[in-house]
Amino acid sequence: MRLIGGLFALATYGLFAGVLAIAGLFWWHSSGLPSTAQLKTYEPPVISRVHSGDGKLLAEFARERRLFTPIDEIPDLVKSAFISAEDKNFYEHQGIDGLGLVKAMIDNVMRYQRGQRLRGASTITQQVVKTFLLSGERAVTRKIREAILAKRLEEAFSKDRILELYLNQIFLGARAYGVTAAADLYFDKKMQDLAPHEAAYLAALPKAPSDYHPVRQKERATARRDYVLREMRENGYLTDQEYEAAVAEPLVTVLDQPAEERADKTPDLDYFSEEIRRELIEELGEDKVYGGGLSIRATVDPDLQRLARRVLQQRLWEYSVENRGYLGPIASIKELAEGQPVDWRDALRTVRIPRDVEPWRPAVVLSVGKSGATIGVEGVDGDKHTLAFSDVKDWAKERKGYNRDGVLSLGALPKGPADVWSTGDVIYVEEVAEEGAKPRWSMRQIPEVNGALVAIDPHTGRVLAMQGGFSHQSSVFNRATQAARQPGSAFKPFVYAAALENGYKPNSIVLDAPVSLPQVQGEVWKPKNYSGKFYGPSPLRWGLEKSQNLMTVRIAMDVGLEQVAGYAQRFGVYDDMPPLVSYALGAGETTLMKLTASYAMFVNGGKLIEPTLIDRIQDRHGGTVFRHDDRICAECRAETWANQAEPFVPDEGVQVLDPVTAYQVVSMLEGVAIRGTASSLGKNLDFPVAGKTGTTNEARDAWFVGFTPDLAVGCFVGFDNPRTLGARMSGGRLCAPVFQRFMAGAMKDRPKFDFRKPSGVTLAKVNRRNGCRVSDGAEGDQFIWEAFRNDSVPPVGACADGFVGGYESQTGDAFSEVGDEGDGLGGAATGSAAGGPRLPPRPPRGAPSLGTIY
Repeated sequence: MRLIGGLFALATYGLFAGVLAIAGLFWWHSSGLPSTAQLKTYEPPVISRVHSGDGKLLAEFARERRLFTPIDEIPDLVKSAFISAEDKNFYEHQGIDGLGLVKAMIDNVMRYQRGQRLRGASTITQQVVKTFLLSGERAVTRKIREAILAKRLEEAFSKDRILELYLNQIFLGARAYGVTAAADLYFDKKMQDLAPHEAAYLAALPKAPSDYHPVRQKERATARRDYVLREMRENGYLTDQEYEAAVAEPLVTVLDQPAEERADKTPDLDYFSEEIRRELIEELGEDKVYGGGLSIRATVDPDLQRLARRVLQQRLWEYSVENRGYLGPIASIKELAEGQPVDWRDALRTVRIPRDVEPWRPAVVLSVGKSGATIGVEGVDGDKHTLAFSDVKDWAKERKGYNRDGVLSLGALPKGPADVWSTGDVIYVEEVAEEGAKPRWSMRQIPEVNGALVAIDPHTGRVLAMQGGFSHQSSVFNRATQAARQPGSAFKPFVYAAALENGYKPNSIVLDAPVSLPQVQGEVWKPKNYSGKFYGPSPLRWGLEKSQNLMTVRIAMDVGLEQVAGYAQRFGVYDDMPPLVSYALGAGETTLMKLTASYAMFVNGGKLIEPTLIDRIQDRHGGTVFRHDDRICAECRAETWANQAEPFVPDEGVQVLDPVTAYQVVSMLEGVAIRGTASSLGKNLDFPVAGKTGTTNEARDAWFVGFTPDLAVGCFVGFDNPRTLGARMSGGRLCAPVFQRFMAGAMKDRPKFDFRKPSGVTLAKVNRRNGCRVSDGAEGDQFIWEAFRNDSVPPVGACADGFVGGYESQTGDAFSEVGDEGDGLGGAATGSAAGGPRLPPRPPRGAPSLGTIY
């Protein structure tokens, strides 16, 4: 008995010592633990999403693809699936599942003997602790700390809050974090629409998502899913009938579909969404953008954006075909070229080439014959499609390279298909259907030249479309916002606006004749007109319509280069324009976005606008972070109508130009589209348009910026590494067709009306050839309605008076018609005239001689 008593005492002391040791161990590891209080305000990183005004998803920004869902919005089916798979006693234990721990220890002994991987026994609470508060190291000390924190977490938080943290934080494979994102990614469903077998599959993933991939590891994934379904039945969440039906379902997810057939859940970035991303990061920082759960409503009109991409790509392609020769295949499939057996579809799918060039499709040359080539087309059944040599024989010239002046030299036309194609060539093709003919495939190529197009609402500054290049996947550089280029003659309207606000009239006579401008270095700059000709005394309007450089120089020097610079900065064309003559002809550098927004201020009546791509930004809680239109309208919030007046929202726009002057410029630019350097627009569009062409020296940059009463559109074309576009490649030839096609599509379903005339303007008929006032009933092409200020309408028969440089004002024709585009600087110049041009002194403002020749 004494022996038994001694052993019992020893065991008691040992047990007591063990308890003390364990308590001491837990006490030791409890010091310095992170506080669970931080989880009370924890907000997991959540996807930021960009939507268009019609609700279409444009882009997602995230490091972890997660959509946070409150616990009361997560269906019971999903909760039960995860509890059954991970912690069946979740609602009974206090952070540590003792029974589950014992079972796991026994199971691990057997697993160890069989050489299998040991399994854990962590509860959902422990997993939350490990994920949020501790590292993932596999160590006993970490498990002790985890157990301590799990107990504390259970004391501080409700079970639902712990489960909410878990279900929104866990990684479930394929870049999906949390159950909401996983349901969307794997099944293209909301959680409320998941079937039991689908919820069970999601619950099977936390252990090891890559081990249960629904395509690569389908058998293992199905077995794990079925295990979860059994647990759900045993735990009372599924009936026997529901279980049997769920197990019978095949495991089919979105990932089973071919890549090109999957629902477009995360659209590729394009120029518009990429520019939004850049702006957001600059303003809010990367963490807020990639994890803040922002809801961004973009200004983009999806239809106009697609139209912008299509018309710009079409014109750049046409220019490439007309002037650049054949650039060669974009890639080659080596196995086909060497005659090896290969599935061309699989091979083509792996070729990394831009695929944002719809309706073009990638294709591969399978064989070359005497009259053409046999091709396989990506996404199109069959491999017997053909390309006819006759379709490329007139443009697929050999390229020999560039000379010192940047001019491309082309060789002879190809003599047969073998001069163009080889087996294995990867090219682009488009299906074309000409009237009365069978559809056929025609070869395309991504051009070297690039460009941009911007469409803006001139009354709000909302950017409705922006295509910053031919293909975003081939070049992310945005030529609408990042390319600073010379606008050339597209800058002239700002010179004329300055003139009109400083005493000139639209029919004022200006001398179009040679002028010599001494330079600081002692040299003399002699600008010239694009046509190389000059036309003597001519009306101000005609100078802008025909883009005459010599007239513009005289106007700028007379008004004052400081004045012109002030207007350019007021409109936002330049941030800081030096008072140089060459800048008056567009020698400075600006972006297409800035220039288009500046033109929009003419048609909106001279009001300042700030172009924006974002209407509104809301945080994850729905609070407004940014709103473009920040005007306050208390009356707009009325819940019911009680015979009150309509809400009045004040127009708080800053006036940068007198509305009368703005309308006069609009009227003159409308003349550009009817009689001037872009006269094709007036012939081909059945609604009022206005705008201005621009072409720089050696045709390095081509522009057209114009508008209708409610839409401003700008186009730019040029090489990224500036070089000549070729002889006669002007803004009127390259960009005006882009503007025309875009406007034709954009205005198809929009109301068409004339430009709005402000009060203070009187329309009177003049002879456009000499600026003389005629009776309003005069008929003939030479008579037009001119916009005058109410207090400066000339009487019938009145003409400009005065003498300048030996030229007497005319009452007959002052000029001959000229069809050439008057763009280009007319020779290099980087400084203003040292002594100024040889012009008479400027008369005082308001003097009767303001109609004199300048």
